[in-house]
Amino acid sequence: MKITYTERKVNLRDNFKDRVEKKLKKFDKIFSDDAEAFVVVTVDKNSQTVEITIRDKSMVYRAEKTMPEMNDAVDKCVDVLGRQLRKNKSRLEKRLRQGSLDELVAPVDEPVVEEDYSVVRTKEIPVKPISVDEAILQMNMVGHKFFMFTNAETNEVNVVYLRDDGKYGLLVPTVGE
Repeated sequence: MKITYTERKVNLRDNFKDRVEKKLKKFDKIFSDDAEAFVVVTVDKNSQTVEITIRDKSMVYRAEKTMPEMNDAVDKCVDVLGRQLRKNKSRLEKRLRQGSLDELVAPVDEPVVEEDYSVVRTKEIPVKPISVDEAILQMNMVGHKFFMFTNAETNEVNVVYLRDDGKYGLLVPTVGE
């Protein structure tokens, strides 16, 4: 797995990078050799945020934790990624290496509850093309955290969403692998 580091307001030490590599090494059996991990570390006054994103084929796994110490945040992120993989074990085995999740899942004592994905509501949205600004306005007016729309500029289906930092994001479809 290739690991890329992004440092925001901090210079990462080699021992921190070694710790991250050691922690992520336990996922090597699960992901292909082409998998990429992106580690973003941000230091603020009283907190340190670590965000780990792993991309493998068309799947994306992400965890973000803010703690007083970045080493603790890395540990929590790896735990979250492990829980995500355990929770979706049977579905992921079809997409990832067959049987590779068994070793990761076995040592955990907590019971794993497999949930069926069920659609409880279907909502129809108007397909009249609108601008990104109009979509954000509509999203805010209905009080949602995301809004799907047809982009007037590109004539493609896009999604605007409210980020945790209070800013807005835009999801644009691309052809995947």
